[in-house]
Order: sequence, then structure tokens, then C-alpha cells
Amino acid sequence: MTADGPLIRNVSDTARWIAAQRADETERPDAAFRDPYARRLAGERGAQIARAMAFGGSDWSIVARTCDIDRIIDEQVSRGISRVVNLAAGLDTRPYRMSLPPSLEWVEIDLPGILEYKDEILENEKPVCALERIRLDLSDATARGEALDRLGGQSKRTLILTEGLLIYLPENEVASLAADLARELSFERWILDLMSPRLMKMLMRRYGSRLVEAGAPFKFAPKEGTEFFARFGWKLAETRSPLKTAARLKRLPFLLRYLSWFPESKSPRNSRPWSAICLFER
Repeated sequence: MTADGPLIRNVSDTARWIAAQRADETERPDAAFRDPYARRLAGERGAQIARAMAFGGSDWSIVARTCDIDRIIDEQVSRGISRVVNLAAGLDTRPYRMSLPPSLEWVEIDLPGILEYKDEILENEKPVCALERIRLDLSDATARGEALDRLGGQSKRTLILTEGLLIYLPENEVASLAADLARELSFERWILDLMSPRLMKMLMRRYGSRLVEAGAPFKFAPKEGTEFFARFGWKLAETRSPLKTAARLKRLPFLLRYLSWFPESKSPRNSRPWSAICLFER
């Protein structure tokens, strides 16, 4: 708690937390990426949340996730993707900070409050590509469907991004979203981050009380892992391990370094801590 109430008031405050972690990485002399807007977007509240939630160098996972998704986006754009649709875009600044072609269309969808805050902070900044912001609550299935139908009907080769979104949704809502995305033929690829039930339980033990207080507990970690999405017509194309990426970047805490040396286990992923950045295709 703070003098003004809960440290994390709602799910939008988690975007400030992530922005603060990206700002910390940016300010390192050996930064793996540069996000010159992250500190302003995080604000003092984001920095306060990051300090309170810090645990043994835990920001390595956000650094690795950011790098892995950056690389996948670069690769997909080079292969002909002409639009990126970022669902629950939060305080992400990729259309400002990445080297993207001016012809690329980038669409951000999120709650009005977070996008209005972002507009205010970035008012004088120029994105490197065409940028559209759509204000809506993604939990409103009707409004979401209308927005996706409009975008899908424009026949652009589209990459969907749901970074840090699915973990906050119940399984039935993830299923509904996966089905909605699969319905649009122009939505060719989908980047998402996924974790195992065991890892989610570990993280909830660490962060859960504050997330529950904010009404934003972690919920989605399917026991089937990546196979969860097959029933909706999504086929796994690639996975990247944040643990191995963080090891390569020399961001792992000492006690985790030895784990990164081992190859991916073939044991059921729901029985062990596991996370991945996943690229799916239709």
C-alpha cells in the first residue's frame, strides 16, 4: 500500500511497471535495446512499482521478452508483413523506437485511459511508421469483434502481438480471442508470451498479493502449453526461450545461469517452470 492506496491500482499500472524495467535497461551502458521514452512513460509511479516488485534481478525476463519480440517483428516485416496489430499495447513504443519501414502500418488497441496517457506523454514525438490507436476494452467481445473485423477486412498481411496480455485473462476469454483472430484470414501470424502452470504459481507466490489487490491476478497458463491454440487453427511456428536469451545477454542472476546451459526438457511443461515467446501461424 501507499499513502494514496494500493501500489498497483489496476491492470494498466502493470504497463508502468514494465516501462520502468525497460527504462532501467535503456540506461545501462551495455543496453540490449534502447527505449528513450520508457522513463517518461513509467513516471514516478512506475519507478515506485518496479522498486517494490523487484526480486533478485527479476527484470531479466522483461529484457529478454522485449528483445525476442523485437527480433521476431523485424523478421516478419522483412518477410512481407505490412501491418502489426498490438492488442493491449500499454506503454509499448516499438513504432517509435524500432527501425521499421515507413510503409508499415501499426495499430494499437487498449483501454482509453492508458492510450490517452500515452498520447499526452508522446505528443511531440513522431512514429517511424503509420500509427493508429483504437480505444476499446478488449474484454468487450462485441466491440473487439467489430474492430478486428474492420482491420481484417482491409486485407493487409497482419501480425498480431499480445505481449503481456493473455496471462491476465481466464481461459475462456483467451479461447474467444484466439477464435476471433483465426476468423480473419489476413491475420497470418501471432506473437504471444506463454508460461507453464508451475511457473505461474511461483510468480503468484512472489507478486500475487499486490496483483490480486489490483484485480489483476495471473490467470492463464494452459496445461496443454502451446497445443492449447491448435483447436482454433493456430500452428506453432517458433518458440524462443527468455531464459536462454537472458543468458546470452548476460542478464541472468547467478543462481539461474546454470539452468540456461541445459537443453529444453522433453518432460511435460506443466510439471516444471517454463516460459516462451511463441510465434504462431494460421
